[in-house]
Amino acid sequence: MNLNNTIALILGGGRGTRLFPLTKIRAKPAVPLAAKYRLIDIPISNCINSNLNRVYVLTQFLSESLHRHLRQTYHFDHFSGGFVELLAAQQTVDEGTDWYQGTADAVRKNLVHLEESWIEHVLILSGDQLYRMDFREMMQTHIDSGADATIAGIPVSREDASSLGIMQVDDEGRVRGFVEKPQTEEQLATVRMNPAWIDGHGIPSKGRDLLASMGLYIFNKSVMVDLLNSTDHEDFGKGIFPEAIKSHKVQLHLFDGYWEDIGTIRAFYESNLSLAGKAPPFDIRNPNAPIYSRPRYLPPTIMGDSKIISSLIADGCRIGDNVTIENSVIGLRTVIGDNVTIKDSVVMGADEIESEDDAKASGLLPVGIGSNSHIAGAILDKNCRIGENVRITNVAGHDHHGEDGPLQVRDGISIVIKNAQIETGFQA
Repeated sequence: MNLNNTIALILGGGRGTRLFPLTKIRAKPAVPLAAKYRLIDIPISNCINSNLNRVYVLTQFLSESLHRHLRQTYHFDHFSGGFVELLAAQQTVDEGTDWYQGTADAVRKNLVHLEESWIEHVLILSGDQLYRMDFREMMQTHIDSGADATIAGIPVSREDASSLGIMQVDDEGRVRGFVEKPQTEEQLATVRMNPAWIDGHGIPSKGRDLLASMGLYIFNKSVMVDLLNSTDHEDFGKGIFPEAIKSHKVQLHLFDGYWEDIGTIRAFYESNLSLAGKAPPFDIRNPNAPIYSRPRYLPPTIMGDSKIISSLIADGCRIGDNVTIENSVIGLRTVIGDNVTIKDSVVMGADEIESEDDAKASGLLPVGIGSNSHIAGAILDKNCRIGENVRITNVAGHDHHGEDGPLQVRDGISIVIKNAQIETGFQA
């Protein structure tokens, strides 16, 4: 199965308010991930590993760093016709001046880019999910079933269902019902599946009797264009997909690998830390389906007499003596002083390696984490300047605290925002 007649549209999402303050000055797909990647690298890598190299990324908020990352990372042979291009919201004569009102509205406003005659299928992806999938297998399901649209679905338990869109399918795998974020037993009853059906399709149900939408779609282009032009629905998950179920054949593509929607601070934090263990649920080292990102040509990390336990350490770091790093993710170019402890934390690193002269000339603290500091249960965004003898552990147990300061708490996790300075001796 090849994807020569398929184009991928990666939806960058809205303001990313649930990921704030990480999205304060960047688009959601540009948020750093796993020490050296960005969220957008996941769906693009899945496309490349599926031999699909024609990709549009749709976004509108704070897209400068995302645009720069795409431009510096993804280049294809001139003869292949491959590209990864950003389509940001813009004013046009025909479409007016409105911003994208939702995922479907974003695609509707960019249909002009899909008018090429070679495009027969459109793959709709999300820009903030962590998973690995061969889209050729999903396309095979789409073609074999003769579907107008195909959606990827994953078995879930009842405990997980309340935050997801839940589908009900018939014996042939055609989607017949859909409930968005069911909250009651009555709603669940309308979409509950027989676990034996899941077992019979090659995936152990393990007691799971519900099928959740992963927000990944393949549409026949003509069908998608018709649905977008004949309705005013602004979102795929809440509008276009339920409409398609009523009027067209929508097929399920069953998936049971690791999949995480990184839509909240808690999900972002836990997903990152899960990658640092000895047996991570998502293997970023898989040689058969690598995760691609920008080549940076950084020097190796240099480390003193220190202790690293179940952690990811990126390139270009400088780690002092008597440092303990446990169950943490340490990003590119991170500088860590002596006698520092970092536990259960995500440290994103720095955009540049700062020289001692540059640090003195700036009049600010050096970029990095000062000596004798203790960081636990925290996220440190890029270019943070943490003084000496600083303690960031959320000792007060806040779940949500601070709106504009350099240190904020979301979902119980302390977050030092990008470019912030935390003065020597600070305790929180």
